[in-house]
Amino acid sequence: MPAVKPDRPAGGRRDLLAGAAGFTLLWAAAPALAFPDYPITAGQRGTAQRVAQAGVPLSELSPNAPERYRIKRGDTLWDISGLYLRRPWRWPELWGMNLQQIRNPHLIFPGQWLVLNKADGRAWLSLEQKDLPVVRLSPRVRSENLAEAAIPPIPLDKILPFLNEALVVDEGTLAGAARLVATPENRVLLSQGDRAYARGQYGDSERPQGLPLRLEAGSPRLLRIFRNAVALKDPGSGEILGYEAQYVGQAELARSEDIVVSTGPDGQPRQQVMPATVDITVAKEEVRIGDRLLPAPPPEWPVFIPHAPDPEQQGQVVSIYGNAVRYAGQSQIVAINRGARDGVEPGQVLALLKEGGVLRDKTDPDKPELRLPGERNGLMMVFRTFERVSYALLLQITDGVKVGDRFSNP
Repeated sequence: MPAVKPDRPAGGRRDLLAGAAGFTLLWAAAPALAFPDYPITAGQRGTAQRVAQAGVPLSELSPNAPERYRIKRGDTLWDISGLYLRRPWRWPELWGMNLQQIRNPHLIFPGQWLVLNKADGRAWLSLEQKDLPVVRLSPRVRSENLAEAAIPPIPLDKILPFLNEALVVDEGTLAGAARLVATPENRVLLSQGDRAYARGQYGDSERPQGLPLRLEAGSPRLLRIFRNAVALKDPGSGEILGYEAQYVGQAELARSEDIVVSTGPDGQPRQQVMPATVDITVAKEEVRIGDRLLPAPPPEWPVFIPHAPDPEQQGQVVSIYGNAVRYAGQSQIVAINRGARDGVEPGQVLALLKEGGVLRDKTDPDKPELRLPGERNGLMMVFRTFERVSYALLLQITDGVKVGDRFSNP
């Protein structure tokens, strides 16, 4: 798909086709799509209104910012921002941003040239117009995966599976989740294409828990399978912020759960539970009896607009995503103890802080104990939020990140 020529705003300045300003994440597995008219959220509108189209002060430029740069395959918008700016999260200001670009995102592509413009103590980027491709269309069907053609804001391969799989639930939701209870052949392990039976309601008829799985209007048919819901505890208070569920796969409801009446050996009628029938459509790993089910949420199309949080955010790392991992490295994912209720939103950039060490002053005969001050350890960007917990991708770090490490505004 050819790039779209940017409009020329008032003052004669050319704005960059701001993938950075309003890049909408495209699923890697999606077919070629036209850009939908995404609704703009209050947070996106607020960000757009806070940043100017006048560029950034020259003092914000990196000392080695190139006058011209050709975008190459493998670049990310974050990489390019770091090439031009001392503080990469200010890239929407450098590239110009307006509400139209957020509602109808444009992308930038390998092979295009970025040009650094400077005037009146400020700087901004534009695309070199002569390199924009002109394509003549003939009457035949063409398709192209836009997710592969355009450069992404951050390394999308690190978070794409996570966006579809991450699940944090509260205690009530966890307790009421449906369960896989049996299989046609009494198998213990299941995989894609297998059939299983599930129950959504437990307990006696007077005090039932959960909701039965029903094939009816308004009830979900797609269900996510998960297990091992791990409590996410606040490192400071010890309070449980939610339960992180391990994604296992996905199932589709094929037959409703019901109560049937049959005749017992004594000739008396008795009630029996007929579990719902589900077909396993996705299996990331082997599915087991006892795994839980929750309605699959609709696909998300998050818009990443990297920016500093407002109001200011402070908190701690709650967990590192991955089995048996103590320290997180570059491009890994961490959970933090701030969520949507605290004003955290996708795109916020946060600074990681490394706690200062404790040692003895060997230059003093008394050798008093010294606690060194904390130092900045890198940057992370939030990409998924829940009520009290958020997930962030480590973009730049100098040392390993562990549970309990603090973060603040960049």
